[in-house]
Amino acid sequence: MTDLSNQPLEQLSLNEAVRPKAPSVPEATDRHRAQGRQLAAIHRHYLMEMAQIGAVLARIEARDSPPNDLKRIVLSLDMAENFRAFGSLCGRECQILKFHHDIESVDMFPRIEAAAGGKFREVVAKLKAEHAVVHELILRLDRAADVLTEDPSDANFLHAATAFRKLEEVVRSHFRYEETELAEAIGYYLGSV
Repeated sequence: MTDLSNQPLEQLSLNEAVRPKAPSVPEATDRHRAQGRQLAAIHRHYLMEMAQIGAVLARIEARDSPPNDLKRIVLSLDMAENFRAFGSLCGRECQILKFHHDIESVDMFPRIEAAAGGKFREVVAKLKAEHAVVHELILRLDRAADVLTEDPSDANFLHAATAFRKLEEVVRSHFRYEETELAEAIGYYLGSV
C-alpha cells in the first residue's frame, strides 16, 4: 500500500478517471439490485452525519458560531458520543466509517471477487485504494481538529475546515462509485448487505 502521509492535502484524490467499470451480472434480478442498493442506505447515514458537521462549519465561517462550538456540536451528534476516546473531530463516526471500509475490504470484496471468479478484481483493487485515501483524510482531519481545539484561531479553523471538506468530497465520490459498480454484485453474490 502506498504511504499517503507525506502527500499534500490537495493531491489526495481518488483519480476518478482511472476507475474500472464492473462487469454486468446478467443473472441479477430487480430483487438482487434492490438488495445491492441497501449499501446506499448505509452510506446515506454517514453522509447525513457529515452534512451536520458541514453545517456547523458553515455557521462558524459566517461568524454565527465561534470555533469552540464545533467541538460541542459534534459531540452532540448521535454517532460521535465517543469523541474523547477516539480523539477525532468526527469521533465515533470516523471510526465507524473506517470499520465499514475494513469489513468491505476484508470480507465483502473478497467474497464478491471469489463468487464472481475474479471478474471484479480491478474494481475491488480500486475501491481498496480509495479506502486508503479516505483513511488518510480521516487522520488529517483528526490532527487538524486537535490543533483547532488547542488553538481556535482562524488559520487553524481554515485548516480543519479544508480537511473536512476534502474528506466529504472524497467520501461522496467513493460512495457513488461503490454503489454504482457493486449494486448488482452485492445482491447477486452476497444476497444482502
